[in-house]
Amino acid sequence: GSLMLSFILGHIICHELCHFLGKDPLFWNTWAQHTLKNALTLQKLNQNTAKNLILFLGDGMGIPTVTAARILKGQLSGQSGEETQLEMDKFPFVALSKTYNTNAQVADSAGTATAYLCGVKANEGTVGVSAAAVRSQCNTTQGNEVTSILRWAKEAGKSVGIVTTTRVNHATPSAAYAHCVDRDWFSDGEMPAEAVQAGCKDIARQLFENIPNIDVIMGGGRKYMFPKNQSDVEYPGDKKHFGTRKDGRNLVEEWTNRMKNKKAQYVWNKRELLSVNPNNVDYILGLFEPGDLPYNLERNTETDPSLTEMVELAIKILRKNPRGFYLLVEGGRIDHGHHEGKAKQALHEAVEMDRAIGRAGLITSIYDTMTVVTADHSHMFNFGGYTPRGNTIFGLAPMLSDVDQKPFTAILYGNGPGFKVINGLRENVSTLDYQGNNYQAQSAVPLRMETHGGEDVAVFAKGPMAHLLHGVHEQNYIPHVMAYAACIGQNRDHCMSSGGASSLSPALPSLAALLTLTRLLC
Repeated sequence: GSLMLSFILGHIICHELCHFLGKDPLFWNTWAQHTLKNALTLQKLNQNTAKNLILFLGDGMGIPTVTAARILKGQLSGQSGEETQLEMDKFPFVALSKTYNTNAQVADSAGTATAYLCGVKANEGTVGVSAAAVRSQCNTTQGNEVTSILRWAKEAGKSVGIVTTTRVNHATPSAAYAHCVDRDWFSDGEMPAEAVQAGCKDIARQLFENIPNIDVIMGGGRKYMFPKNQSDVEYPGDKKHFGTRKDGRNLVEEWTNRMKNKKAQYVWNKRELLSVNPNNVDYILGLFEPGDLPYNLERNTETDPSLTEMVELAIKILRKNPRGFYLLVEGGRIDHGHHEGKAKQALHEAVEMDRAIGRAGLITSIYDTMTVVTADHSHMFNFGGYTPRGNTIFGLAPMLSDVDQKPFTAILYGNGPGFKVINGLRENVSTLDYQGNNYQAQSAVPLRMETHGGEDVAVFAKGPMAHLLHGVHEQNYIPHVMAYAACIGQNRDHCMSSGGASSLSPALPSLAALLTLTRLLC
């Protein structure tokens, strides 16, 4: 009790001191010197082989979202917020990722997922296929499949897992296991009849058929696994949650039957999830909603697990493998909040993902686990307006517009559903609950759904070989680095040499050949 009290008192004193000492140059100089000493220790690079790999993907988590989430995290614990550190802020190496798709300047989540999971840039709307595949054209699938780092890890004997707050067959996770020319082919119920007849497989089916025995699968998307019109276990009377499969298959039942001789468990709510003993379960399928999981702010904490709870159990199951694991974690609804213009939902999703990153850090080690945190793309989201220090992130700018003499919120969108005109003039936000969970921030251009942003996103890395993420990179570089760190996939020569010294020379002749070919073609 006294320890807790002294911690709280220390926290309050530190908070007050920060405000008081911030006026003294000694405060800033001491802080900078402390940071410098820590930076000097990084000269000794971690060149261990990564036994484990974790990729945290904040869908739509652009740099403005990271900054705003940092401020929110601090304000949720009673601080002004700007000086707070997110868990990802503590990672020693940071890079920028260029997110464009092969046919898009501003990317979507499917083409980008193919890049950071399969190592190959692709067309928007396609998952697990190269840019030779054309969106929605079934006959361009065959021969253009590309494999993911999740598959490379599985083939190397590692355990593999997928945890997401969206549907498990949504764009981000699907590139880990599926080869599909259309990200929206969730089940055969969403596919054109001719695509099914031509032999293209829906994404839900590929989840269970392409990579045998993915060890951990957690997220939403139940309805895509069950026959059309079968009622949902949680919402039996609600037709919109009924099964969607036209082929009549029950994929959950098939999985359960196939795994009955293994230590496998299917769960569909938080109570079942938290009753799982990771020591007794090697395979878990957790489908917690018919579609996406609810926003964290709206989550029923009795029935729906948080991202942190799912991640903790996933790691405890996966880490039993002596060869290690690969885990993909998606904070997938940051993106949805932004699309709806609901910044509060999006930022709380980002803070929850950061909490999951912290929990993962506590139960893994930087000596043998490479952790990468990044985003697939950004959004048309920003905050500004000369707000004073500690201004609530969801608050107003301190002045009125000098054009229309009305107040405005710090958070604004470049486009989206928040555009409203009343009697030919911009709506007066002070008459609205602009700090409400579902308030839609004003936007410059009216759109039903706000769009992605095109700027680079951040890549945070820690653990073995994290220093290889160090500058401005193409997004498809990410899985190559992670595979190199873990000695899986195509770069394995350096793993054989003594002392773990890297040797990339075998790749050079093929690079030279590629450059010669490029010159000839251009």
